[in-house]
Amino acid sequence: MVNIYTRREGPRPEDARMRKVLQENRATITRIADHITAGGYSARKAPKPEPQARGLIISTGGASRPEAEVAAPAVRISVNGRVCIVDGNSGYQLHHVGNVVRRGAAEVFVLASAANGFIAPAAPEIVASLTELDGMRLDPERGEDELAEEIGVRLGIG
Repeated sequence: MVNIYTRREGPRPEDARMRKVLQENRATITRIADHITAGGYSARKAPKPEPQARGLIISTGGASRPEAEVAAPAVRISVNGRVCIVDGNSGYQLHHVGNVVRRGAAEVFVLASAANGFIAPAAPEIVASLTELDGMRLDPERGEDELAEEIGVRLGIG
């Protein structure tokens, strides 16, 4: 361990003299600095004007969603197996109904319900309408199309 002992507190005498010389000659130093930098020294120290919003596009950060007069619901099964009710006009998802998962050699529809462990289950009226489809095995030939048609019929989606 090293202990440093000084004889006095505060700035050293030579530092105090140099600070006094700099403060007395501030105007001359500024003039020389402006001459060397072609006015850039004072320009950097000048207060900058606040930016004006005139002519700018200001975004609030929210996603813009086109408003459709009437939603046209349709059943969509995505490539990754999500079964959703979407608005046919805008393509936005209205409800997540369930997933198509592979169990062994077969594909099975799993309803998005709290009983199946979904964090955000489907609306209760949707779950009540589709309870019989939960765990249904899909036909390898036309399984997803048949599932989409059956969900559409049970939910009254044309």
